[in-house]
Amino acid sequence: TGSSDPYCIVKIDDEAIIRTATVWKTLSPFWGEEYEVQLQPSFHSISIYVMDEDALSRDDVIGKVCITRDMLVEHPKGYSGWMSLSEVDPDEEVQGEIHLRVEVLGSQGSQRLRCSVLEAR
Repeated sequence: TGSSDPYCIVKIDDEAIIRTATVWKTLSPFWGEEYEVQLQPSFHSISIYVMDEDALSRDDVIGKVCITRDMLVEHPKGYSGWMSLSEVDPDEEVQGEIHLRVEVLGSQGSQRLRCSVLEAR
């Protein structure tokens, strides 16, 4: 139909932590959602999956972005901007990007992740 029903799942080291609301019938969703969660000191990466909700079958993965611990160390004030989606299935072509703001708050012993899932296109 030329549109999707997108939502996002935020995973820390492959454990799903956050699910945004679904934005119905659009290719340019706006979420504007901000979350803050405890972060294990030993975490390796944060992955954000953009999904397409499907009532009749399994939800499709549109694409994902991955932010590693090293990337966050390089940006001590956090990362904010558009990131290109990459494929999850090597047979699928992925086009699109997501606008995120991600920062680590607190000290080494008690870190929190602040993640803002803003929009996609």
